[in-house]
Amino acid sequence: MNRTEFIAHMERIAPPELAEEFDIGRIGLLLEGTDEIEKIACALDATPAVAKAAADGGFDALVVHHPAFWAPMHSIVGRNAEIARPLIKADVNLYAMHTNFDHAEGGINDALAEELRLKDRIRMSLGVVGTLTAPLSEVAEILGCGLRVWGDVDGISRIAVVGGSAFDWELIEEAASLGAEAYLASELKYNIALESPIPCIEATHYALEAPGMRALSKREGWTFIDGTPLTKVIE
Repeated sequence: MNRTEFIAHMERIAPPELAEEFDIGRIGLLLEGTDEIEKIACALDATPAVAKAAADGGFDALVVHHPAFWAPMHSIVGRNAEIARPLIKADVNLYAMHTNFDHAEGGINDALAEELRLKDRIRMSLGVVGTLTAPLSEVAEILGCGLRVWGDVDGISRIAVVGGSAFDWELIEEAASLGAEAYLASELKYNIALESPIPCIEATHYALEAPGMRALSKREGWTFIDGTPLTKVIE
């Protein structure tokens, strides 16, 4: 397909109008490469390592979730140059679908609920409420990261799951109103943990959102490039 057809296909997967206002100008085609696009890579983030892998792999396009260039640029230096240089040199298109893919059917949150095998699902304005079919210890194994828990989660069955940094008061209240007995997201703040009406469960940002990009890659027949951050817990 040509680039125009590629963009149209991406917009069917994650319509731009679903994006939050802060994403304006940060999603869609970020770097223009070859006009003919057949071989496509997919990742959560366009890190320098992922960009190099896409360029070295001979891909025509790299589709990511997080916008690669967040702040307006008047120059391309430092880390931004490390991302852009190999892609431009290899003529690789860079495309981002962020909050529009969070909200889209079959997007980040639906894929997370599927990965965790939640049953009897209800979609939230952002996220999904469903019934656990495995203990939280197994949820941690599926996600491949530890879970930090605030509150008593013994015996819970209904849980809200939201990919990314989503410990938001309105979302937590919506989850509780839909019968959620706990709330899973990333990047929990102390004041929210103290005052939340339901227990908060914190996982890593990457662990909650990478399943959505892996699922998209599998569905589309693309190649997923893993960019798991190097982290560890020191006790």
